[in-house]
Amino acid sequence: MAVLDDKRTAGRGIVDVVEARLHRLGRQVSRQSYVAGERGFRALLSRMEKDRLRVAYIGGYHTEVGLLVRQAAEAKADLTVMANDPLMTSEFWAITGSAGNGTLFTFMPNPAGNANAASAVAGLKASGLPGEGYTLYACAAVQAWAEAVNRSGSFNADRVASALRSRPIDRFDKKEGQLGFWIFGLSLARRSCRACQEVLIFMQRSIPHAKYLE
Repeated sequence: MAVLDDKRTAGRGIVDVVEARLHRLGRQVSRQSYVAGERGFRALLSRMEKDRLRVAYIGGYHTEVGLLVRQAAEAKADLTVMANDPLMTSEFWAITGSAGNGTLFTFMPNPAGNANAASAVAGLKASGLPGEGYTLYACAAVQAWAEAVNRSGSFNADRVASALRSRPIDRFDKKEGQLGFWIFGLSLARRSCRACQEVLIFMQRSIPHAKYLE
């Protein structure tokens, strides 16, 4: 089995853990790396085939993992790819097409199927955004924090934390008080990843009276 990382902190970190646990289970592991932003994986795939590596756990982002999966299929390599949450995006499938079938990855339960998230999902879809990955989790965090600020009447972190623990937060009702706060980095969020853009849209709709700064 091979474990690959993209030489980034996150990729190396998760692969370090996977490699260590495989070693504890007595598994032989071949550690390999590639450079984030790499587009061609033919040489790496050739080495893996030569070493008879049939399973690869990859710590990296969906673009590179998708390209590797597609190129492995084109080379007719007998390879099963495993990864984690960066593959929870339709952009992975846009890269791999049907070659992505059989790829394994881990992620938390998809909140899009939760009835409590129906209005958020509908709002995002109306904007042409799928609300995938961590988007809905981030939206829920914004809602919970906003309601806790309303409850505590303060931005003090300790008071907000106490308000969060005082009773469950099922939803954020905009009619319960008028919350006003500042959202910094609007222009950065617009240029950032899709999930950031989706959360920003959700926040602007959920808390329209907030002041959004560039």
